Amino acid sequence: MKNEKLERMVARLKEGDARAFDCVYEHTHKSAYFAILYIVHDKMYAEDILQETFVKAISSLAQYTAGTNFTAWLCSIARSLALNHLKKHRREVPTDFEEEAYKFGTGEAHIPYIFDLAARVLAEDEYEILMLCQISGYKRREVAEMLGIPIGTVTWKNNEALKKLRRQLEKEDGA
Repeated sequence: MKNEKLERMVARLKEGDARAFDCVYEHTHKSAYFAILYIVHDKMYAEDILQETFVKAISSLAQYTAGTNFTAWLCSIARSLALNHLKKHRREVPTDFEEEAYKFGTGEAHIPYIFDLAARVLAEDEYEILMLCQISGYKRREVAEMLGIPIGTVTWKNNEALKKLRRQLEKEDGA
């Protein structure tokens, strides 16, 4: 979806058209989710914080300046909530039971090892770009529009992130 269409949907949402939310959510939830996941490293908390992000964004929609980057605005809310979560829950035990999921009868998909490796090895912006381009399937042009950065930067950071992951995987295989 082009930024213009997203901006129109946000404007409709500001005017009280609840049907526009689905379109806004569909276009922005993956960016916000990966921004949160990078910080909290816990799928369950990331999902909860994502919901909280949209609740806060909708309640603060009047503060959003039309014509600016809505996805970036939403991601800043998501990051802030994720960091607040970390401060509050610093001493808690993580909730993901990936290694022993069979004991808990969970059939849900788990974050693969590569996601964890990416979160450890990559900078936040590289991680977000990699997840949007490689996992979510967005085109680099779309990611550039979402994040408000040049397509060349997206391409370069995506390629650099892939190289870093490849080097780390080769290093771990050799060890």
